[in-house]
Formats: sequence, structure tokens, C-alpha cells
Amino acid sequence: MKSDRRADMAPEPFCMMSGTNTQALNCGTREASDAPRKLTLEHVPPHDLKLDPNNPRIHSRKQTRQIARSIERLGFNVPVQVDSEGKVVAGHGRVLAARELGMPLIPVIRLEHLTPVQLRAFAIADNKLTENAEWNPLLLGEQLKALSEVGLDFSVEVTGFEISEIDMLIEGLEPAVGSGADPADEVPGREGAVPVTKFGDLWLLGPHRVLCGNALEENDLSVLMQSQKAAAVFVDPPFNVKIDGHVGGLGKIKHREFEMASGEMSAAEFTSFLTRACRLLAANSVDGSLHYLCMDWRHLGELKHAGDTVFQELKALCVWNKGTGGMGSLYRSQHELVFVFKNGKATHRNNIQLGQFGRYRTNVWDYPGLNSDVRRWRSHFSTGHDIQPG
Repeated sequence: MKSDRRADMAPEPFCMMSGTNTQALNCGTREASDAPRKLTLEHVPPHDLKLDPNNPRIHSRKQTRQIARSIERLGFNVPVQVDSEGKVVAGHGRVLAARELGMPLIPVIRLEHLTPVQLRAFAIADNKLTENAEWNPLLLGEQLKALSEVGLDFSVEVTGFEISEIDMLIEGLEPAVGSGADPADEVPGREGAVPVTKFGDLWLLGPHRVLCGNALEENDLSVLMQSQKAAAVFVDPPFNVKIDGHVGGLGKIKHREFEMASGEMSAAEFTSFLTRACRLLAANSVDGSLHYLCMDWRHLGELKHAGDTVFQELKALCVWNKGTGGMGSLYRSQHELVFVFKNGKATHRNNIQLGQFGRYRTNVWDYPGLNSDVRRWRSHFSTGHDIQPG
């Protein structure tokens, strides 16, 4: 009587390997008596490792910088896998990032127990098997939202997602806002007309700083910035237009004039005023930063001249459509201009990327201004200055 051959056969051995994913590969060429061996972690200089010229996985400069930022903030937590001669099998991007960061040592596991064929299969599997998984967009959005709300001392982009992707995922958690007002645009009410701050007061709002000062004074910017530089700038300078006759209409509410540039300056004086402000903004922002400067149509020439003097390039001219016309003579003014200048020569940050991640933006911004619902806004905001789109 024949015995059941399958019952007599020893189970085929498997190699358990550590990497981005843990996989079990049939080690066909190994002896059945070989037991899975314990992997040893060691630390070696990244420049001592050899990159595989036949690696089919391409790491762009952009992705290498992303990996470097993640390692810089979160640490080098995933060892690189190499063969017995120190040639990288899995982890080329991490090696490139470590070299860019100037790291003296990185964790490495030598896969000396694998044959050349198995090493090649592992290198492909290590990359491909991660691609076979899918994200749950709701759970991912919830986790990214939680990270964005806890006041991190680093950017959420260390996760590998770009800010436009993160915004879209977080926005996907909320029900679509209809034709009514977005709750995020609500302005907190004021408890009275008594001033709560005076010149020189510095307010600390968690990681944010708000200074009641003069944007034309270098010392005030130094107090505010504390040697740090802004990654982007959005400012709303006075328009050199009188408040009386241009803001608030003919109703009971009257707004006081601004301390400076409230219609008293000549074109040359206003241009000098704006140029000084722009120079200080440029000095306190990083190379490649974008500067958004609002201006009334009456003085677009002065701002354009000031911006051209200070900044490297005018990237765009956006139009804020406020929804309802304000004061005016021939035509009621329903818009505000927003000049977008680039500071310096470095590459500017682009979170829109022509809709690559589903984000669609144009240079016309449709956000209701104060006059769009006067009764709703009067009880909240009576300084005479519109709330800028953010």
C-alpha cells in the first residue's frame, strides 16, 4: 500500500526578512535543515555603501528631499538592506537622503543568507508590495487632521504628503458647504469698543506672535520675527485712500482714518512708503517666498513700482471678488487686487500644481466681503477694514 507522499514530505523552508515589508520567500536552494537566521543590525557610513546601478526604482531629487526632511524630524527608523559586499538591495532613497544630511552612520542589515536571485526578487518585492496597499481616505484624513491640530514643531509634510493633498483629504471629512456662509469665515464678536492693546504689545498665541507696532520700523520686525524668516507673506497695507467716502457708505457707522497712507500722500511719497515696507518684508522672509500684497485699483501703479524695485518677479495678479459693490463714483468697487511677488531666486513653493491633486484654483477669488451681508457683519467687525481671503 502506497504511503501518502505529502505526509512524508518536510515543509519547504522559508526565509523571514526584515525591510519596509516583512515577506516570506521560498528559499528553494537552501537546505531543509537550515533554520531562519536572526538578522543583525549594524551601523555604517552611508558613503561606504554602493548604490545598485541596475536599481529600477527611480528616486527624484524632490523625493530625496522629502525623505531627508522626514529623517531629520522623525529619525532614521528603517534600516537599509545590503548584500554581503555592501551593495544596497533596498533603501536607495534613504541612503541618498542620509548622504544629503551628512549623517555619519546609518542602520544597516546585511542579507548575506540570500542568493543573488533572491536578492533581486526581494529588491522588487520590497517596493512593489507597498504599492499594492490602498489608503482609506477618511481614516487618513482624520489622522492628518489630528496631526495638524496638535501644534507640531515640524511640518505635517514629513509624512510624504504635500500640503495640497493634505488639504484635500481634510476637506473631504467635512460635508460640502452650500450657498450659505462657510462657518470658518465667521468673525468672533467684540466685547466692547474699549481698546485691548497698545503700541508695543506683543501677543503670544501658541506658536503664533502678533505685534502691535509699525511695519516700517526694522526693530519692530525684529521683535516680531526673533531672527526667524517667514515662508510666505500676506499683507494688506493702507491704500492711501480716505476712509470717508470710500468705506462704510452713507449709513450711521463711520470709520476713523488710518494713521498713515489715508489719502494724504503724493504718488511719490506713497511709492516710497510701500518700497520701505516691501524691503523689510523681503529681509524677513526666506529666499523663494511668495508675497501677497493687497491694493486698491487707484494705486496699483505705486505698488507695482515698489514691488518691481524690491522683489525678483511678479508671479501673478489676483482679483478678490467680494460679491457686492462698495462705494464708488462711475462704478461701484466690487473687487480688490492682490499682487503676488516672488522674493529672491530660489524655487517658490507651489501648493496648487495645476490641479495635480484635485485642487483647482484661479486668479479670481470669490469670497464675500463685509458688504455682502451687512447686517451679519456689523455686530462683529466695525474697524472699516475688510477681512482678507486666507
